[in-house]
Amino acid sequence: MYLFVVLGLFILQKAAAIIVPVEQGLLEGEQKWTITGNTLYNSFKGIPYAAPPTGELRFKAPQPALNWEGVRNATEHGSFCPQVDQLTNKFLPGSEDCLFLNVYTPNINTDDSLKPVMVFIHGGSYAFGSGNDENYASDYLIDKNVVVVTLNYRLDSLGFLCLDTKEVPGNAGLKDQVAALKWVQKNIENFGGDSNQVTIFGQSAGAVSCFLHALSPMSKGLFHRVIAMSGVPISDFSVEFESKRRAMVLGKSLGIETTNTTAFLELLQDLPAKKLIGTNPSVIAIEEYINLVMKLYFVPVVEKDYGQERFLIDQPDVLLRNGRMHDVDVLLGYASAEGIVGIFMYEKAPTIENYERFREALVPRNILYQSKPTITVELGDLIKEHYSGSEPLSLKTMPQFVNFTSHMFTYGVLRFAKHLSNAAIDNIYLYQFSCMSERNILSQQGTKYGINGVSHNDDLMYVFNPIQYNLPMNKSAPSYKMIENTCTLLTNFAKYGNPTPDSSLGVEWPKYTAETETFMDIGEELTIDTKPRACMMDFWQRIYERADIPF
Repeated sequence: MYLFVVLGLFILQKAAAIIVPVEQGLLEGEQKWTITGNTLYNSFKGIPYAAPPTGELRFKAPQPALNWEGVRNATEHGSFCPQVDQLTNKFLPGSEDCLFLNVYTPNINTDDSLKPVMVFIHGGSYAFGSGNDENYASDYLIDKNVVVVTLNYRLDSLGFLCLDTKEVPGNAGLKDQVAALKWVQKNIENFGGDSNQVTIFGQSAGAVSCFLHALSPMSKGLFHRVIAMSGVPISDFSVEFESKRRAMVLGKSLGIETTNTTAFLELLQDLPAKKLIGTNPSVIAIEEYINLVMKLYFVPVVEKDYGQERFLIDQPDVLLRNGRMHDVDVLLGYASAEGIVGIFMYEKAPTIENYERFREALVPRNILYQSKPTITVELGDLIKEHYSGSEPLSLKTMPQFVNFTSHMFTYGVLRFAKHLSNAAIDNIYLYQFSCMSERNILSQQGTKYGINGVSHNDDLMYVFNPIQYNLPMNKSAPSYKMIENTCTLLTNFAKYGNPTPDSSLGVEWPKYTAETETFMDIGEELTIDTKPRACMMDFWQRIYERADIPF
């Protein structure tokens, strides 16, 4: 009898361990083992962190999450946001009621110490993706004894429409992220997380978002470290242009003729979400060719001051130069061959041929939008000649075109690293990611063209367990060592502000400065080097100098 009583108490304790109170009510999660079998952890999915941004709240800043009665089931993800997946070109309806986050935490009862928290912001051109475990199961990070949070935020025009009004000044999707970070501050200790040791990390548009939070007055004090993978605020895919005009072009394409912003907003709020997603609101003709590869229209904006709480009060590089970045540690880097990600799109005729015909489409957006046509045509010729010489751009020059598209990611990261150092940001670590194994799903596109290297997105395969790909996990395989090294570096940085605080990885990663330009190559081995992509950087600096724009 005594044995049964003890067993019953044990079962109740185990059940109680996964009932967690938060500000809105009680959550019931579930216990799982990580894919490695190393860690028993608690999983809480589909937690609302803001009110559904529907009806009159569409396009507007998020409102506080609603309370619930009783115990809320937290074993399944909440809805993802409406989107067109640009990798498949499929409309995914999701739901506008999509502001959910997920918390994964090592067994709360193992000890009393609070654990570092890592909040992941997904990428996807501000237009697609979610924080769900289809791509971002956090097993490998949890094995390193951290709490992981993933989240959804509004996408495309629903998250980034700007009308230049107090009601819709832009950046609703970024303000969603702020709401999620505030939720973490208020609630994460109940999951065993330390609210005073929060690292935000993201990839691509998610990485840009992380840096924008480090520059935003709305986000000050909500986190302490930043990890940015393949994205910075000056990345080509994050340049805004004529945001209000773009919104009006969208409306006109949907049959809205009024120029009264109040009436315009009401009409947009009455439309089905599907009509607002995956649209083509180009405001100048060349955007038809710039956007052949990725549909990049609705992005973060500098907000005009209408008395509202503004997320972004000036251009990121201006804020950085003026010392407006928060006191945070920074780890940033890029994949070795980012541009491979788009080969399946480059292959669609006449994509590459259009870049040959309209060479100004090769010019970075921040130059293109500011410069005279005579300058952009000249720069387009210089860029084309640099990458393919006298041979016309076509499928035959795929390796050269991929090299160009890779550099459009890479030089921005390296350029921004220098900006950070010159702005007296003290604790900076720079990396190049070059791990290659069976986990490199997108990188395989380069094989038939003889292109080697890590594609944009494939670095994530060594940080997360993307369930949709059903990748094998073999602790004896070289890829597992790469996973271990990568996750150890990231979680060390989250814990200590230093990715190599001891000698356990057999290498010391020195800080980056604009003078030394030291970086780590994260590959099958971990190696230290300096002056990454020096020839590439020299070329792009000359391009900016010719455009009379600071590099």
